[in-house]
Amino acid sequence: MAMGTMMTCRMMSISPGMPSSSPPTQSPAPASLPLRTIPGSYGWPLLGPISDRLDYFWFQGPDTFFKKRTDKYKSTVFRTNVPPTFPFFAGVNPNVVAVLDTKSFAYLFDMDIVEKKNILVGEFMPSVKFTGNIRTCAYLDTSEPQHTQLKNFAMGILKRSSKVWLSELVASLDTMWDTIDSDVSQKGSGSYLIPLQQALFKFLVKSLAGADPSNSPEIAESGYAMLDKWLALQLLPTIKIGILQPLEEIFLHSFSYPFFLVSGDYNKLYQFIRNEAKELLRYAETEFGLNQEDTIHNLLFVLGFNAFGGFSIFLPGLISRIVSDTALQEKLRDEVRQNAGPNLSFESVMKMPLVQSVVYETLRLSPPVPLQFARARKDFQLSSHDSVFDIKKGELLCGYQPLVMRDPEVFDDPESFRADRFMGEEGGELLKYLYWSNGPQTGSPSASNKQCAAKDYVTLTGSMMVAYLLKRYDSITGDSASITAVEKAVK
Repeated sequence: MAMGTMMTCRMMSISPGMPSSSPPTQSPAPASLPLRTIPGSYGWPLLGPISDRLDYFWFQGPDTFFKKRTDKYKSTVFRTNVPPTFPFFAGVNPNVVAVLDTKSFAYLFDMDIVEKKNILVGEFMPSVKFTGNIRTCAYLDTSEPQHTQLKNFAMGILKRSSKVWLSELVASLDTMWDTIDSDVSQKGSGSYLIPLQQALFKFLVKSLAGADPSNSPEIAESGYAMLDKWLALQLLPTIKIGILQPLEEIFLHSFSYPFFLVSGDYNKLYQFIRNEAKELLRYAETEFGLNQEDTIHNLLFVLGFNAFGGFSIFLPGLISRIVSDTALQEKLRDEVRQNAGPNLSFESVMKMPLVQSVVYETLRLSPPVPLQFARARKDFQLSSHDSVFDIKKGELLCGYQPLVMRDPEVFDDPESFRADRFMGEEGGELLKYLYWSNGPQTGSPSASNKQCAAKDYVTLTGSMMVAYLLKRYDSITGDSASITAVEKAVK
């Protein structure tokens, strides 16, 4: 069996086969749960949103913002405001219904009762100039005709990439860790953040686009930084950076940044894909009827926003977890070396339940996308663990995953990192509450939903990263940004 075919099969079976956690939206609310008016309020016009914005970004931060309101209203479902808002977001309505437990959060993925048109990052939508003046697949609702075409295209290029995913990943990891080893040897420490992004950029461009960055010296050297800037300008109004206040509020959260600041870089990336990914462009036209413009802009979004952006958040947290915990390293090393064989493969990683559990637990505590949104397609009743609430058509639901994934009704000792949490039959059952991918880990991405097309590629790539580290090193020490000591394994 060819490696590409094997990987595709593994991607379809990496999660235990359990039913998806679909909420009981089409049946009457259980009689045992009381119907409750949604607590909370949006406050006075302008003043309420501004007050919540300052709490969210400045005085409290997102975690405390949602925790305090949960405690205040004694409910995991309540009304509040989520930035961005006044003064320069006049067309953005910050009013949301927060859903902060696993039961109410699951309604965000029932496409019969919610829709996701233009709400990838909430009511605020970055200018379409950032994506070639088109709405890419991530901003389309499943009811829009082009969604099926573009989602199938995304799944198609992932299937094609499976032929080279492993080899390109390992080659990029070799280069990355050779660089870090050299820095540790010469300087006493080596940052892994930039080398990781450089490795990710090359690996993803070659795997997803079938293009070699080395054919363009400027793209090879600076492509990852171009994507960083393109991402940052779109998302700055919605995220807490942690720089000195009130400078962050004044310069980052008060207005949206214009596309022209990164237009030159984006156009260079566009031209690179047009020149170097011609086979993929033919595939998109032949198999999915996509023109060149739609293909390149959607590919750059998948490559830059979904893949590069997501991995750039997820993998540093995973590496930090491993290199800062020697006891965990020892357990992982034993499992990896018992199952890896002479060369790592996806088949060998599938025999490493602790490695996979560590990846899942990292995603539980630190999901790459903290906020998920959905708009009510119609009136319906939503259930939390203890109450039922009436949701009206058009209301915007907002789930903050770092709290949802700490739901004490589902996860024992929810604040703690437990490496073996997702092991065994009981751990496998918990995967239906792991929602990092815009749906449960037990779900399947399709054209009829908004679940991340690369859901299983992400977890398998994370598992490969862990296995690679523990096969390469007898010991590795570091923190959230740097490696300070390594002891390579004797071959």
